Amino acid sequence: MEDSGGSSPPAPAPPLFRNRYWILRHGRSVPNERGIIVSSLENGMKPEFGLAPQGVEQARLAGESLRKELEEMSVPLDSVKIRYSPFSRTMETAREVARMLGVPFDSPSCIPAVELRERYFGPSYELLSHAKYAEVWAVDEVDPFMAPDGGESVADVATRFTKVLSSTEMEFHGCAILIVSHGDPLQIFQAVLNETKENSSFLDEVSDLKKRGVIAPSVLSQHRKFALLTGELRGLV
Repeated sequence: MEDSGGSSPPAPAPPLFRNRYWILRHGRSVPNERGIIVSSLENGMKPEFGLAPQGVEQARLAGESLRKELEEMSVPLDSVKIRYSPFSRTMETAREVARMLGVPFDSPSCIPAVELRERYFGPSYELLSHAKYAEVWAVDEVDPFMAPDGGESVADVATRFTKVLSSTEMEFHGCAILIVSHGDPLQIFQAVLNETKENSSFLDEVSDLKKRGVIAPSVLSQHRKFALLTGELRGLV
C-alpha cells in the first residue's frame, strides 16, 4: 500500500497519576499566632494547638474554593477523598473543608495519615520561636539529607509523603484527592511532584533514597520556593 506521506501523530502519553491531587496547608493556628514551633506528634495533637478563629474561616473559604473548582471541572463531590495529618490544626481544617463539600468527616472518605504529619524539627526547636525555622532552612539549602538534632531532614519527609502517594494511587482511581498538611511537608511534596512531571522515574528514586541515595539533592534543597500561606489551596496534578 502506498504511503500517503503523512505520519500518524504519536499516541498521547498515559497520565502520570490515576487521581487528581490538591494540597491544602492548615488554616492559621494557635501556634502561628503565638509564634512558636509545634512539630512533635505529641504536642501537635493537643487541642490547645488547633486553629485560631481566622484559621477556621480560612478553612471554610478553602472548602468553598475547592467545591467551586470541582463543579467547574464537572468532578462529582462523591469522588472526593481527604487525607490529613492527625495534628489538631490539620484535623480541624480537614473537618471544615469536608463540611463545605458535603463529605461526611467520619467516613472512609476522610482518613488521617500519620505520614502527613508536620516535619519534626527536633527537641532543640520544639515550642521555641518561629524565627528558628530560618536556621533549619539554611541547612536544607546546603544538604537536604541533614536533619536537625533529633528531628527530620527534607529527605525523611519526602520519603514518607511518597509512601502516602503510592498507597493512595493503589487504593483509588479517578478520584479527587485533597491532602491537608503543613508548610514544610507540603512544599517538599510539591518539589517532588514537580520534578516527577519532568522525570517520571524520580518518584521511584525518592522511594528508594534511604536504600540507594540516588536522589538529586538540588531538587529537595529548593523546597522553599513552593511555600504556601496558611489556608492556601493549590492544585498539583
